[in-house]
Amino acid sequence: MTHPFRLAFSAVFALVSVTAPAIAQEVAASGGLAIELNEVAPSEKGCKLTFVAGNALPQSLAKVSFEFVLFDQQGLVERMAVLDFRDLPAGKTKVRQFDLPGTKCESVKSLLINDAPACVGEGVDKNACMTGLKTGSRSAVELKG
Repeated sequence: MTHPFRLAFSAVFALVSVTAPAIAQEVAASGGLAIELNEVAPSEKGCKLTFVAGNALPQSLAKVSFEFVLFDQQGLVERMAVLDFRDLPAGKTKVRQFDLPGTKCESVKSLLINDAPACVGEGVDKNACMTGLKTGSRSAVELKG
């Protein structure tokens, strides 16, 4: 019998294995950052967002955060949140997950990346994280940059 953790890990690994090359190609073509909303799923706290982030800038980012605006099914702003993606090394793709306490996934229609309050790295212009940002979604929730 397969252990549930192994089964879950295998599913996540397969998902990232299929997704990461697509993000890497998109990022390489853009020469900037690419953020993909990969999954939106209910969690114990509220709603968990899973992102795949890639950095094709010539420099690594020591810290990057994005201000997200969540829109409900009627197109009204439900809330705003700053999500810290931590570091993003040059030429790398990383998966980041965030729990949004008190948010019901089914009430979120779309997300907008409004700004990048932190875009820090040696020799990195503070606007580099938003300039040429590529966004996409593999979930039912749309992501715009």
